[in-house]
Amino acid sequence: MDYLMTLAADPAVWAALGALIAMEVVLGIDNLIFISILTNKLPEHQRSRGRRIGIGLALILRLALLGTVAIIVQLTAPIFSVFGQAFSWRDLILIAGGLFLVWKATVEIHHKVDPDHGPDMFDGGRAAAVTFGGVIVQILLLDLVFSIDSIITAVGMTDHIPVMVIAVIFAVLVMLLAADPLALFIEKNPTIVMLALGFLLMIGGTLIGEGFGAHVPKGYIYAAMAFSAAIEGLNMLSRRALRRKGD
Repeated sequence: MDYLMTLAADPAVWAALGALIAMEVVLGIDNLIFISILTNKLPEHQRSRGRRIGIGLALILRLALLGTVAIIVQLTAPIFSVFGQAFSWRDLILIAGGLFLVWKATVEIHHKVDPDHGPDMFDGGRAAAVTFGGVIVQILLLDLVFSIDSIITAVGMTDHIPVMVIAVIFAVLVMLLAADPLALFIEKNPTIVMLALGFLLMIGGTLIGEGFGAHVPKGYIYAAMAFSAAIEGLNMLSRRALRRKGD
């Protein structure tokens, strides 16, 4: 208790908490877009439950990883090198997660472009059935990747576990509140789906690059996403104005 009171009285701790909350919320956007796109493929009565379960898993994973911070920090230690490039467990997890995200976004884009496609290379030779369990498994895989990146970011910003826990819980609560409105907005605006899938492709490519040691400042990624979203917003306003003019 004395430790918590000491933290609460330290202005530097509050500044770190504010910065970490902002960072965790921003990092959660990627996770939330992926969850929204996947759950929108489920029957309507299962979507909200799927989103809650997906975000709940994200919270559980983050808190569980916080309990093993010492191990998580060690994930950044090199385990082998290839042609002079060192790789850690974190690098391998980011590469695997990035490849999965690129593959998943490519599949979804292919199906959006050709909605009447037959069995093809993306479906492994058969039509893919969307099941609640399958969607949750996919969300869990990406939750794990985003959670590890989130916790490593938190460890780099503060040494205090209570600060990390509060920031993670706050960020996940924001995700929980934003999940249904975001998913509904994506569903009602089909062009947003393609834009979001493009974001996922970019994020997947960034994760792969990070895994290979090519650091891309997050500010550039989110600036590109914000610019693209602003252009799409203008397109939506333009289409709405044309519809009103036609009426």
